[in-house]
Amino acid sequence: MGTPEFAVPSLELLLQHNKNIVGVVTAEDKPQGRGQKAGSSPVKDVAMKHGLKILQPSKLKSPEFIDELKSLKPDLQIVVAFRMLPEVVWAMPPKGTFNLHASLLPQYRGAAPINWAIINGEKETGVTTFFLQHEIDTGKIIFQEKEPILETDDAGSLYDRLMANGAELVLKTLQAIEAGDLPSTEQRSGSELKHAPKIFKETCSINWNQPARHVQNLVRGLSPYPAAWTQIGGKVFKIFKVGLTEGDSANPSGEIKTDQRNFINVKCTDGWISILEFQPEGKKRMKVEEFFRGNKLELNA
Repeated sequence: MGTPEFAVPSLELLLQHNKNIVGVVTAEDKPQGRGQKAGSSPVKDVAMKHGLKILQPSKLKSPEFIDELKSLKPDLQIVVAFRMLPEVVWAMPPKGTFNLHASLLPQYRGAAPINWAIINGEKETGVTTFFLQHEIDTGKIIFQEKEPILETDDAGSLYDRLMANGAELVLKTLQAIEAGDLPSTEQRSGSELKHAPKIFKETCSINWNQPARHVQNLVRGLSPYPAAWTQIGGKVFKIFKVGLTEGDSANPSGEIKTDQRNFINVKCTDGWISILEFQPEGKKRMKVEEFFRGNKLELNA
């Protein structure tokens, strides 16, 4: 059960190891691109290529879907980047349902663990497999694999590594279930746990009245998607890459300095951020120097 690109390596690795995949459950086709033609999910594309049985339910509790799922007689269900399942679905197989989550649970339960780990300045994250139960992301942990977060990482580069690591962990988990040699650890709870809620547009708005490192982490954690943003001269700019730079500490937060050729620097509470790559309103993503070859930055609305 999966939909986006993140789930594809897991499916492909199971196929490479000749696992008997009796069905693939993925999202319904959605309009895509300028023509708004119905487009299939990355997981569906792989399933079609291998001639697998594909289910695309609109409602996971519908009797038609439940009956079709039961008819496949799965021993086990594997979930990678899919929707929240009702108990009638996750409790169906005799060997249960396990999920791959892109954090070291119990830290960063929720929809956006990769983004929030970087936004919060973490130095380490990882992937976890766990059995589903009633509360989301709280089931018994099976395996975990740690992954360092590099200074050069953004959400895109970390996503790629966790996607590959996650596929290996899914295979390892399946093999342990087959062998009947399965570790299982209860998740701890407590107020010190950090969460990874869904990201909204307002989450992505840059607050320059913060330390420069916080702003840099926000940009890294939201790049390349959905991207941090700010307003300059009344226009919205998506910001994809920034660096820390020197400047006068007396300037107020949010002040912008530019030579209109090579740099755009913005003051934070304790230092300056240099904007390196951005997407001006109505234009493509570009480096700041590219922008200045044919444009001027308007600083006043």
